[in-house]
Amino acid sequence: MHPAPHTTPHPRRPLALALTALVALALTACTAGSGEGGQAAGERGETSGRAGLQRFYGQELAWRPCGDGLRCARLTVPRDYAHPRNGKTFVLPVAKAPTAKEGERIGSLVYNPGGPGASGVSDLKSDSGEVFSEDVRARFDIVSFDPRGVGGSRPTVTCAEPDDEGGADAGPEPLIPRTRADRARALAAARADAEACAKGSGGILRQVGTDDAARDLDILRAALGDRKLTYLGWSYGTSLGTSYAEQFPHRVRALALDGASDPSLNWSQRAISQGVGFRRAVEDYAEYCADIVGAGCPGTSPAEISGVLDGLFEEAAREPLPVSDEEAYEVDARTLLDVVTDAMYSPEDDWEPLSDALAEAADGDATLLAEMAEGDDASGEDASAKARTKRREAGNEDEALLAVSCLDTPHPRTAEPYWKALAPAEKAAGVYGTSSVVDELTCKDWPAGTQRPHRVRAAGVPPVLVVGTTGDPATPYDEARGLAEQFPGGMLLTYEGVGHTAYGRGNACVTDAVDDYLIDLKRIGARTTC
Repeated sequence: MHPAPHTTPHPRRPLALALTALVALALTACTAGSGEGGQAAGERGETSGRAGLQRFYGQELAWRPCGDGLRCARLTVPRDYAHPRNGKTFVLPVAKAPTAKEGERIGSLVYNPGGPGASGVSDLKSDSGEVFSEDVRARFDIVSFDPRGVGGSRPTVTCAEPDDEGGADAGPEPLIPRTRADRARALAAARADAEACAKGSGGILRQVGTDDAARDLDILRAALGDRKLTYLGWSYGTSLGTSYAEQFPHRVRALALDGASDPSLNWSQRAISQGVGFRRAVEDYAEYCADIVGAGCPGTSPAEISGVLDGLFEEAAREPLPVSDEEAYEVDARTLLDVVTDAMYSPEDDWEPLSDALAEAADGDATLLAEMAEGDDASGEDASAKARTKRREAGNEDEALLAVSCLDTPHPRTAEPYWKALAPAEKAAGVYGTSSVVDELTCKDWPAGTQRPHRVRAAGVPPVLVVGTTGDPATPYDEARGLAEQFPGGMLLTYEGVGHTAYGRGNACVTDAVDDYLIDLKRIGARTTC
């Protein structure tokens, strides 16, 4: 997922995005209690691959009750895998929902809810793994964790308050920075964000990349007592799973990747791909609003709905939309864009409140849009009942999203390539494309990682199941198709629908196919569609 420093949507899992003196705790090797699925280190079948990792692979998790039948523990991993003996570590929270049918247990099912930046522990505590079917929960302990730098990780990515981001009196932020002044302002804001995170996070910004998180995942696999990994990743979790498959192909039992990110795309290709995804999703909203919302749409036809949106964007570009509360969030064009794109993740939850907010804004009151921008639920429902893409319990999702995304993907160090990317982005996706490119500016001043765009290299990995939603706004279907083609024996499950990701959203066809794969390693046929 591309970084979105000015937005609030969380790409699921991106579920979704929300923008701690740091303490590295020493490694502790505790004895697991009976019935926790632990094994002696010599029985786990892994090789450390580097001197100094044995103590990490040899640790056992000290589980404790942590509410609602869950068990929690902490996993210690080296901060720098090139120097694992230097005493610097990350300590990562882990949670599991144990199966109630120990006699039918296959092992652990580890999942990542997305981001980058989503807390797996908070996600599991939010619904106790109930997104998974009874069949899956009967056969696996459902396990998730906070990746390095995320949520309850110690240390964690933290950003200080940015300094002046270009001038509070410079007027509304344009969606397409065309003038020299607009571009200078965008660069200043991006630089301020990067400097604030460097100031707050100290030396860990080079150590929170996905390749290292995948190595942590292998240590977790060993600590759980599993010889091979069974894994499901949503959205960013597909990148984590792909990296694991590339580094540890022979330790994979099953790998299900839903809402896939294609690792062969460079920064501008990915930004434009996601911009196109959001443009198409908004077009789908206009087309299918009546099917999901009924009479509450802000127009009686797709053309009328699109006209309302276009009119509001034009008005907000001139001056913020009027609100009835003077203390309310200011709804300028960028805020409107953020609210609209955020609502595309979960149509079943968010299209109705978005429609209400757009209709009222068209009548001259953007207060509901302001409430949505602030994270309030305009429909009046409790936030905990909303889609998992909307949950913001983790606390540092914005910071972690920036840190991981910028480190994982090489970015130009000068401004000109970003300005050159604006024209093709605008042609392909309008303001949804140009905003994606502008969001990448923060990475210009970010520490550089070692990853490069590449096709998947995972010889020897067993068949991987990739799930793609045809109307996915954040991880467009073409990326799922591309990722499936890159895996040897890769399988693509197509879900014809709207919204971000497919598994866990109630489609029985998708649920059955993914469950059969996870439990029985059952393959799907070519061109399988739900």
